[in-house]
Amino acid sequence: MDIARESGKPEAVIEKMIVGRMKKYMAEVTLLNQAFVVNPDLTVEAAAKEVGATIKGFVRLEVGEGIEVVKEDFAAEVAKINKS
Repeated sequence: MDIARESGKPEAVIEKMIVGRMKKYMAEVTLLNQAFVVNPDLTVEAAAKEVGATIKGFVRLEVGEGIEVVKEDFAAEVAKINKS
């Protein structure tokens, strides 16, 4: 609200700005309101209803998640190889 008020717009416009920002936020954060990848004109919820599917759960994956690289210095790596 404070950010919208700083714009100097009338209160009625500020209210619409807040509603628009909240809709955009919810569309980005919640699964059912996100745009369907195959047809971005549909939400995930609408696409599921269209084919008669029910979404009971989901798993969130992030690019690169689970790829932890252990960094060793070169000298320690060579010492480990020489010990075996």
